[in-house]
Amino acid sequence: MTRRPHRAWVVAAVAFVALVGAAGFRATPGVLLNPLHQEFGWPLGTISLAVSINLLLYGLTSPFAAALMDRFGIRRVVAWALLLVATGSGLTVFMTQSWQLILFWGVFVGLGTGSMALAFVATVTNRWFVRHRGIVTGVLTAGGAAGQLVFLPVLALLVEDGSWRVASLTVAFAALAVVPLVLWLLRDHPAELGLTAYGADGEPELPPAPSGGAARRAVSALFSAARTKTFWYLAGGFAICGMTTNGLVGTHFIPAAHDHGMPQTAAAGLLALVGIFDIAGTVFSGWLTDRVDSRVLLAVYYGLRGVSLAILPSLFDATAHPSMLVFIIFYGLDWVATVPPTVALCREHFGADGAVVFGWVFASHQVGAAIAATAAGAVRDSLGEYTLAWYVAAGLSVVAAALSMLIIKVRAGSTPAPSPAAAGTG
Repeated sequence: MTRRPHRAWVVAAVAFVALVGAAGFRATPGVLLNPLHQEFGWPLGTISLAVSINLLLYGLTSPFAAALMDRFGIRRVVAWALLLVATGSGLTVFMTQSWQLILFWGVFVGLGTGSMALAFVATVTNRWFVRHRGIVTGVLTAGGAAGQLVFLPVLALLVEDGSWRVASLTVAFAALAVVPLVLWLLRDHPAELGLTAYGADGEPELPPAPSGGAARRAVSALFSAARTKTFWYLAGGFAICGMTTNGLVGTHFIPAAHDHGMPQTAAAGLLALVGIFDIAGTVFSGWLTDRVDSRVLLAVYYGLRGVSLAILPSLFDATAHPSMLVFIIFYGLDWVATVPPTVALCREHFGADGAVVFGWVFASHQVGAAIAATAAGAVRDSLGEYTLAWYVAAGLSVVAAALSMLIIKVRAGSTPAPSPAAAGTG
């Protein structure tokens, strides 16, 4: 008789698809900056502000969403989040004022995608996996890259034909299409099905319901973690990670390449390549996280990223020459390779609160991304080029590498005590 795969793999697959569906709209800022500027005459700084609010809410929503998943279940939170993404994306086709862009693109989509951010990944892997937890974290994290890979070239072609509204509606329908799958197959805990997590020993057992509200749980976890230097080292490094990925490269690479004569479709194709190699890099990083000191991995990732950003300004040209392709491949491998070791360090240092604490660490990632998105737009408006932004990001990457090595290694066998909120005693 053929043995059926553990249900954890089905849950992981649905989570991956949900992350892909949510990633579509987050892939569009770099493609839509110039079309919105040309149609409405809004400054790039104003449009970048909407991107920054999106990125900021994407991060700040994450810890609260993780706590909501503890209280109301993963399935409900993810379904509502997808509906919010679809609403925000669809309403952008009716906007005529810049404040509407900030509301629909910034607030609605930021809240929706933030509810399916990397704290969602941490929640799923912590609940459903013991064995292969690192590599599954890598695969799910790559869902965002897969979304970029699936949507970005298509959206770029639609925009190139003058149909940015069709591009927005495409993302809205894609998000809606995932909702039935989530309601049908996603489950909150293995014990609901009489199972243990994949690779776990013992009998199925539902965890105790958290006491208090979701907001209280999230804030309590933050206050507890903020008393440690480890939290600030992780948050500082991840803020720089956000600056150098979503905030700078994800938002401004296409306009920067266009400044040097490269067509938008070609630049979007290069970012899609980042998505391809991001998948490989993140999965491999998850495999390494199960075997190598996470602090060392982070230091290496950030250091190499700094070197690549320092070289990037000399690589821009009207065509995608081999040196730029080498950068794209390398940056793709490094893009979110930082996530599996960061999740692992949160779990090692903060125990039962690990997913919620990672939500706060991820919030710092998006704060950094929001700052970089706005600052880079301002640099471009004032100086007429992005060169200064690339060099500053390179220097900050070296700082992130140093912060990673300041984290104290957890001794084998030690278990962090849960916070009162997590333990149900607060």
